[in-house]
Amino acid sequence: MTEILEKEEKKQKIKALLKILHEGKRIDEVKEEFKDILKSIHPEDITAIEEELIREGMPREEVQRLCDVHIALFKESLEEESTIATKGHPINTLMEEHKILLQFAAELLDNAKTFKQFTNFDSAKSSISQLGDIIEHLKEAEKHYLREENVLFPYLEKHGITQPPAIMWTEHNEIREIKKKLYELMDSHESINYSDFCEKFGIIASSLEDKLRAHFYKENKILFPTALKVITEDEWVIARKDFDEIGYCCFTPVYARESIHKESEIITKPMKGAEVSLETGNLSLDQLESILNTLPIDITFIDKNDIVQYFSLSKDRIFPRTKAVIGRSVQLCHPQKSLNKVEQILDDFKNNRRDVAEFWINLNNKLIYIRYFAVRKNGEYLGTLEVTQDITDIKRIEGEKRLL
Repeated sequence: MTEILEKEEKKQKIKALLKILHEGKRIDEVKEEFKDILKSIHPEDITAIEEELIREGMPREEVQRLCDVHIALFKESLEEESTIATKGHPINTLMEEHKILLQFAAELLDNAKTFKQFTNFDSAKSSISQLGDIIEHLKEAEKHYLREENVLFPYLEKHGITQPPAIMWTEHNEIREIKKKLYELMDSHESINYSDFCEKFGIIASSLEDKLRAHFYKENKILFPTALKVITEDEWVIARKDFDEIGYCCFTPVYARESIHKESEIITKPMKGAEVSLETGNLSLDQLESILNTLPIDITFIDKNDIVQYFSLSKDRIFPRTKAVIGRSVQLCHPQKSLNKVEQILDDFKNNRRDVAEFWINLNNKLIYIRYFAVRKNGEYLGTLEVTQDITDIKRIEGEKRLL
């Protein structure tokens, strides 16, 4: 009983802190007042309080400020931080990648200072050309975020921890936006004034370093310790395999990429000899699964309750999927910025206002066609089928082809 009261007291103090910040006070004006309360909070306490605050109606952006206060008070050097998991463990891999990414961010800042020593692009040409490796490494880092979003976050959600992963996903997209500005600047740098380039590069490099340092601190100090506490050993074994399937960054330590899992008995549940009777024929489960995986499209099915039930294992998936998403609410499979669109489509399907929703995007120089279909039988809504297809080559087809 005493423990419950103490937790409630901490929550109320934190709510008071967030309210003061919302009213316009700066972190440095209130940090001494709240230093003791924040010192006494364990990572899982912060996670639980975040969940409660958002359930009670506090905007996610306000709760996100709690972590910012924590960082301002107790920020430590990530480069010197000890790891909290053994080599080869998914958490260890993520933390090691954090250290390396911070080194890249520091190199960008060093380059920003170097550029100011030159007066034009010709004199800075050698330094600018050296940025190529850093840029490629930052692009490779996308796999780091995908492993978190498609493996770690779903497992946390299965254990009732939904809001902290959602906040981290929002920050992933903020990091992506900063990196996008960097790539665009480098692609067009010769078309702008050199002094303008130096100024913009310095702002971007500083923003990226600040965002990465703060974000990694939150994950290392709050999210990862919570994950280690709630995710089971068997789940970590499967998570490791899912990490392998998504892939690693070119800078990921070699030992982290070495296959160590022995989980086939956990993951696969073969049903040999079973047969499915369909209206137009019969198929064995092996045949049905192989047909679905052979289709030149990626498909994902969510049921009438918006829960992910199935996805095909196409040879070259366009968007990553892992077994961790099975049983996950589809709302949690999308970043906050696209959630309204997802909800609108599902509501239209469920209320018979729409049967299909379609989109197309450019991704890595490919034209991707994304369609959503309402799945119904005898008028009853059964769920939604997502179909994703690379139509780049299809768009180029002209005339006829009649010979093999």
